[in-house]
Amino acid sequence: MSTIKDVAARAGVSFTTVSHVLNGTRRVSDEARARVEQAVAEMGYAPSAVARALKTSETFVFGVLVPNITNPFFAELTRGIEDRCQQTDYSVFLCNSDDEPERQKQYLQTLLERRVDGLLLAAAADQDEPLVKRLASARVPTVVVERRIPGLAADLVRVDHDAGARLAARHLICQGHRAIACLSGPSRFEVSRERTAGWRSALHEAGIVPPAEWMLEGDFSASAGYELAHGLLKRGEVTAILAGNDVMAIGVLRAAAELGVSVPGQLSVIGFDGIDLGSYVYPALTSVGYPIRELGEMAASVLLDRLSARMGERREVVLPPRLIERASTGPVRKAG
Repeated sequence: MSTIKDVAARAGVSFTTVSHVLNGTRRVSDEARARVEQAVAEMGYAPSAVARALKTSETFVFGVLVPNITNPFFAELTRGIEDRCQQTDYSVFLCNSDDEPERQKQYLQTLLERRVDGLLLAAAADQDEPLVKRLASARVPTVVVERRIPGLAADLVRVDHDAGARLAARHLICQGHRAIACLSGPSRFEVSRERTAGWRSALHEAGIVPPAEWMLEGDFSASAGYELAHGLLKRGEVTAILAGNDVMAIGVLRAAAELGVSVPGQLSVIGFDGIDLGSYVYPALTSVGYPIRELGEMAASVLLDRLSARMGERREVVLPPRLIERASTGPVRKAG
């Protein structure tokens, strides 16, 4: 592997001249620059990121830690982070915790050992005291995305989950639905609790008191949405389902199809997040959320601002949800 000294020897200049050409740190004559660039091309030389990090104490790498990369939401979120970083000198080191706090802890240690310049973190659990202590001691600029971590002094970028669920439930109520079930994500997550609270608030405003069995808890997976909806639909009580996320809603659509329940003729289904895949399931999924890639770009921008010292106090950026009306919701069918 060629070194900077090899390039200098080939170009007939000092290695400091090569460094100035590569880094743009000092003016170099056009002739010397041309010789250096030709030598770099001929030798396939690439500057050592490790050497640069040792010299500048910067790696130009952001660690991104997400709970489930198979969930399209986190895939699109990461893409947004990458898009924003691509406009700068930063690269992304992606880790997937699989919603396991212990795995999250191990990956966090790996990222810190790699001396990442900043962290973008969607936590595997809301309450994680060891995680908070480790991040506090590391003093690495951190932006938390979506899932708040109590006790952690970090910037937060999230969607207004309560408002989103209220928006979804009101959409169903405006279409005449009153028997509206909620398939929640794990109650240990604040996002699940907020979405459930929004559903309850909207129903309360409409004078609807949902039975306890209309609120079921799953794990944000398509299989959970499928299993919960199967049992719920067999009872034939509800005309609409608000799912905790779009992936669960896709599971609901599968259960409805298997049971011969037409959507939206007999059942309206609405999700949360607004993943791109929702446009391509059948029927196309109505959802609420904020453009996910823009959410990732916003989180990366907040971290870049923090690193450039353009920010003082910790920020909480709360993004307003939007209704994405597609084919899976419609007016309630009139009896008779």
